[in-house]
Amino acid sequence: MISPPRSIFAALVLAFGLCGPIPAFAQQGDPVLDRIKANGAIAIGYRETASPFSSLDERRNPAGYSIDLCMRAVETIRAHLNTPQLPIKWIPVNPQNRIPLVTNGTVDLECGSTVNTLERQKQVDFSYIPFAAATQLLVRKDGGIREVEDLDGKTVALPLATAPERLVRGIIEQKKLNVRVMPVRDNAEGFLALSTGRADAYATDNVLLYGLRKTARVPDDFIVVGRALDYSPYGFMVQKGSSAFLTLVNSALARAFRSGEADQLFAKWFGPLGFPKSDLVTAAFQVQSIPD
Repeated sequence: MISPPRSIFAALVLAFGLCGPIPAFAQQGDPVLDRIKANGAIAIGYRETASPFSSLDERRNPAGYSIDLCMRAVETIRAHLNTPQLPIKWIPVNPQNRIPLVTNGTVDLECGSTVNTLERQKQVDFSYIPFAAATQLLVRKDGGIREVEDLDGKTVALPLATAPERLVRGIIEQKKLNVRVMPVRDNAEGFLALSTGRADAYATDNVLLYGLRKTARVPDDFIVVGRALDYSPYGFMVQKGSSAFLTLVNSALARAFRSGEADQLFAKWFGPLGFPKSDLVTAAFQVQSIPD
């Protein structure tokens, strides 16, 4: 395997550090582990419509890349508590309530598609990084756009009130590009603007762009292009102050990264979208392959 560039490794080392070092198991009780033992179940927060990370399958059961990885963590927690039949209490969460439900103890482990930010770290702790997204462009293959600079004189659709919108607007202003910005309410509206010719490009998280491309009547008419404009590390949230519990979660992730199981799960969930495993994700897996 070709090693990612040193700059990417440096970025991942820094981001990995933000997740915190592996803490030693403290002698005193851990609030989340104590709660799980008292409740006789582990409460897992999941998203109903965040495919391929976390959503409901055709049988209305939680499924996805994040769910599969979190199940490895559940197995580790069951072994640590010597309760192999410890049941799971599934709790649906959304972007508005996911952090409050973790902070108040309703959810023990949130398994969705949450970006790890310093602001959020004031309220919750994050696991190791199982995925990293970046803002890119979805364009027509024959449109002649390959980088954000190629938008000069064209129209770009941007999701309203999001980090990609702020990012791309900032680049346009900084580079003094003559670009018409078309704010859209959601991904479906953004792709509709692109597919009907009202916009020349749509910009948001690349994994979402690959999902939109797959829904096109002729997916090959569209292509995701451009350098990564930012770095958005995803993580699983846990209640602050639960270092022993977080260590169990991270140890399960580290084993999945080290064994190659995480690569298999990535291919299972992202392969059908045509979403490539980026250098950032490769570096994240390598840096976080902590030995037992």
